Amino acid sequence: MKLTPIINPDVCKPPPKPVRVDLRKTFAIVTSWWLIALAVTVVLLICGFKVLEALVLCSSGVIIGVLLLVWEHFDRWDYRRLGAD
Repeated sequence: MKLTPIINPDVCKPPPKPVRVDLRKTFAIVTSWWLIALAVTVVLLICGFKVLEALVLCSSGVIIGVLLLVWEHFDRWDYRRLGAD
């Protein structure tokens, strides 16, 4: 380990540029998993099982996933509009 960057910060390499990632696919896959879990929970609720808490949890996951997809759409739209993509 060299102590030169600690003593003289001008010797440090410049930090790398951040990588732009596309989160649409990830958010869509996870939201679809929550949607499948919600469907299973609804079927279990219809069959008479007490899964109301799981139903609330799965519906929250679907709602959050949709909101994240909307956020990513507008975030990517702003990024494209600025010409950085």
